[in-house]
Amino acid sequence: MKRLATVQDLSCLGKCSLTVALPVISAMGIECAVLPTAVLSTHTGFPGNTCLDLSGELLPMARHWHSLGVHLDGISTGYLANAAQCQQVAELLSLFPGVPLFVDPVMGDNGKLYRGMAPEFPRAMARLCARASVILPNLTEAALLIGRPYPNSPDQGQLEAILEELLALGCDSVVLTGLEQGDLIGVAVQTRGQAPAFHFAPRVPKSFHGTGDIFSAVTVGSLLRGFGLSAAAQAAASFVATCLQAADPTQEPYGVPFETCLPLLWKGL
Repeated sequence: MKRLATVQDLSCLGKCSLTVALPVISAMGIECAVLPTAVLSTHTGFPGNTCLDLSGELLPMARHWHSLGVHLDGISTGYLANAAQCQQVAELLSLFPGVPLFVDPVMGDNGKLYRGMAPEFPRAMARLCARASVILPNLTEAALLIGRPYPNSPDQGQLEAILEELLALGCDSVVLTGLEQGDLIGVAVQTRGQAPAFHFAPRVPKSFHGTGDIFSAVTVGSLLRGFGLSAAAQAAASFVATCLQAADPTQEPYGVPFETCLPLLWKGL
């Protein structure tokens, strides 16, 4: 069985980050080892929350794994609590050389940096993205990574330029999410040296916290199971759409009912 280490926060209420990644990756037949970056009472979509920063524990935990001779097939990152943790993940890679890194550069949405993140955070995240096999930013995060203004309704030419600038950071491949075209929503994927590919599907008219984390988990899990990049992104988009269709809008802060959809994910594999 393959083993993925995922580095992100534990939000104790509200389905996102580790409470999404652990069950989704496990349901895909991959062992999921966790390195929590912080423990939050709720995700930041709730009004206020407590937050315990675990920066002091990340590398000691990783070094313990290394002392045990633990083998990893991949390392993925989600929410990192501060710029210093970006550097800690880079140090983690030195303990497990040759292991591919998948970075979801969780920083913002709707053109804005998330609450509590320092202005220098995007630069630190860009340096981490340079070490990645695949990065999975949304359009806001892409703009923050490359230092561009947030693009409202970019056309295909603008998106292709953004993809090229993201690849210029140093990563091997990009999955750019949250692209809107009328009633369609989609992703763009590009690997260095290849032409970009765009995939669109009808948009489910619902919005919930945690769907980006589900998308990242399914994409990374699919890649570890041998899917190509486009197929992995399409599988993830399809599963997110299934979860959204089953969601109750009155439960928006708590996330989508992905748990009841996991059998469909396994069947799709």
